[in-house]
Amino acid sequence: MKAGRLMALLVALLTIVAVPVSTVWAASSSVTPGEILVQPLPGVPAIGKPGDIVEIHPVEGVAIDSLQIVSILHGPYDLQIVGTENGVIKAKIPEDAVPDVYFLVVKSDKGEVTIPNGVWVMKKTPTVLRIAHGSDLHVTSGSKTGFVCGDYFQKSIPEILKYCEHPYAMHSYTAHDSFMTYYAMTGAGGENVVNIIISTGDDVDTNGDSEGYKMFDTGIIHGTAAGMPFISIKGNHDHPPTYYNKYVGPRYFYEVIGDFLIIGLDSRGEERHPELEQLQWMENVLESHPNKTVIVLVHHPFWYSTPDGKWGGTIKGYTAFDDGDWNALTKFISWDWEGKSGEYDEIARTFLQLVEKYNVRLVLAGHIHKDKPVLYIDKEGNEHWFYTVTTTGAPDKTSNPPSETDKKRGYTTPSWYGSQVIYVYENGTVKFPLAGDVLHEGISSLPIPQKFIVYRQNGEDGTAVKFVNELDNTVSGPFVLEIPAGAKVDPEHTNITYTVLGEREIGGTYYMLLNVTVPTGVSQITIVKEADTQAPEVKIGYLSPSKPKPGQNFKVYIIAGDNVGIRDMRVQIISDGKVLAEYPAFSMKPAEVEATYYTEIPGVDANEFTIKVIATDFYGNTCETTYTVGGSTSTSSPSQTTTESGGSTCGPALIVGLALLPVLLRKRK
Repeated sequence: MKAGRLMALLVALLTIVAVPVSTVWAASSSVTPGEILVQPLPGVPAIGKPGDIVEIHPVEGVAIDSLQIVSILHGPYDLQIVGTENGVIKAKIPEDAVPDVYFLVVKSDKGEVTIPNGVWVMKKTPTVLRIAHGSDLHVTSGSKTGFVCGDYFQKSIPEILKYCEHPYAMHSYTAHDSFMTYYAMTGAGGENVVNIIISTGDDVDTNGDSEGYKMFDTGIIHGTAAGMPFISIKGNHDHPPTYYNKYVGPRYFYEVIGDFLIIGLDSRGEERHPELEQLQWMENVLESHPNKTVIVLVHHPFWYSTPDGKWGGTIKGYTAFDDGDWNALTKFISWDWEGKSGEYDEIARTFLQLVEKYNVRLVLAGHIHKDKPVLYIDKEGNEHWFYTVTTTGAPDKTSNPPSETDKKRGYTTPSWYGSQVIYVYENGTVKFPLAGDVLHEGISSLPIPQKFIVYRQNGEDGTAVKFVNELDNTVSGPFVLEIPAGAKVDPEHTNITYTVLGEREIGGTYYMLLNVTVPTGVSQITIVKEADTQAPEVKIGYLSPSKPKPGQNFKVYIIAGDNVGIRDMRVQIISDGKVLAEYPAFSMKPAEVEATYYTEIPGVDANEFTIKVIATDFYGNTCETTYTVGGSTSTSSPSQTTTESGGSTCGPALIVGLALLPVLLRKRK
C-alpha cells in the first residue's frame, strides 16, 4: 500500500472515532474569535461594572452588527453600542446586568461567534486583587503526560511506580482543566480565595496546534462559566501567533480593574524579551493611567540569580538609573533579557527603569518550569516582587524527587504541577497568603493541580467526571459541565454532594452549572440520559516492541471507548493462571471518550504470558480483553479474546480495524 493511501485511511478512521472538544463558536460559525475581534478574546476579557462603557476592538474591515452577553444563569443582555472612536467600539453594559463572567455573542458581516470569558461584569471594583497564578500549561492535542501521586512527580510510569502503587496521569489538558476548575470552585464559590486567574504564557505546546488551542479554550470555559475571570499572555511556545491571536488574545494589551492596572507583554519567541517599541507602548500606558497599582505579566523571567543564589532571593539598594548600579545589576539579570555581552542592554535597562519609575509592584513570569521568587528593593526602598511560578501543565524539567536521568542532565531542584495564590492590595502590598514566606530555596508553589485532578468524559449518552482530591480538605464551589441535551444527574452513581443551579444552551453547547463539594479521595459525578448498561469497548492495539524478550520493558497500547466514559483501566500480567502484576493504563487523549490508552510494563520474566486489560466505566460495566504473548503464537498474530459485563459487545469491528493500523504502519516502515 502506498504511503499516501495508508495515511488517508488512517486520517479517515481517526476522523470517524474522534470526539472533538466542545468549542462554542463552532456551532454557529466557522470563524474563530480572533477573525472577528482583536479584543476581547477568551484570554483577555472586557471588564466593567453595570452601566460602564467597555471597549470592543474589531478586526480591521469587520463590521459589527450586534453585541450580546449571556451566562448559564443570567442574561442574555444586549450591549448598547454608543459610539466608535478610531475603529474601537464603545459599548455600554446594561444597568440591570447581574455581575458574572459572560460569553460574548458577536454578530458581524463576517459571521457570528460566541466568545467565552468575553465580558467580566463586576459587582464592584476589588480592593484586593487575589490572583491564582499558573504558567506553562502546554496544552496539546497530542500526548504530553506526566505521572503524580501525593508530592511525587515523575515523567514515566516505571519511575512513578517506585513511589506508589496507584499513580495518576496528568496530561497537559487535564492539568489545565484541573487548575481552572479548582480556582473557580474556591474563588467564585463561598471561600473567595481568589478573584482572578492569570496564566503567564506557553498556553499550548505547539503554536500551530489549532486543536490544542480549542482544548485550551474549553478549559477556560470550565473556569469562567463558573464565574471566575481569566487573563493570559503569550509565551515562546505560542510564537509565532499562528493561532494564538485567533483563540486566546493579542500579542500585548492592558486591563484596568478599578485601581489596578495589568499590563500583558509579549517576550516573543527566541528573542525572549519584548522589543523596545513594546516598552515604549508600555510607558505610554503607564503615563495615561496614573495612580494605579501596576502588575506586569511577561513570560520570560527578568532575573537569573540574586546575591542569595540562583533559586531567587533579595536584591537590595540599587537603581537602574545609575550607571554603576546598573553594571552591578547585570550579573543578576537573565541572559534572555541582557543577552551575550549585553547586546540587549538598552531593553533590559529600560524595563527595570519603568518598574522603578512607575513603582510596578508585581511582575509575574513562567518559562523555566520551576519556582523563582525575587524581591527587588530599589534605592528608594520600594519593593518590587518578581515571581516566577513552576509549570502548571507540562511534565518537563526536574522530577520530584529528581530521577537519575535528571541528575545526569544537571537538574537537581525538584518540581511539580503547581500554581500560586498572590494578593495585591490597593496600596501595592504583595502577599502570598497560602504559601507564607516564599523567599527560600525549593518548591514554594501550591500543589494545584498536583493534588486536585479532574478527569472529564463527554460521551454521546452522558457526561461523567472522576475527581482525585489528595488535599487535606474537601473542595466546594461552582462547577460547569458540558452535557448532552436532556441529561440529568444520576444520584445513584454520584458520590459527591451537589446542587444543580441551572443549565442553558450557549453557542450550540448545553451547559450545566452546579454547586458541588468534592470529598478527599476519589469520587465521581454522572449526568446521563438514562442508566448506563453498556460496557466499554476495548481492544489491545499493539505492543512496543511487538515481541518483548523476558525481562525487557515494553509498552501496551489499547484502543478503547464508551458511550459515557471510562473511569479506570488496568492491565494484568498473567502466567500459569496467576496474576504476576497489575498496572494502571492511561489515556493519551483524556478529553476524548474514544482514545488510545497505554501503560509501560517493566519486564516479564517469562517466555509466554497473557496480558489482560480490564476497562471499567462509571457504572461499573466492564470489558476485558486478553492478548497472548510468546509460546505457540510467537511466530504468528497473537491471540486476543474479549468478554464483557453489561449490555453490549466489547471490541467492535471499527476498534479492531484501528488496532491494525500500527501493524500496517510498521510494515510500511
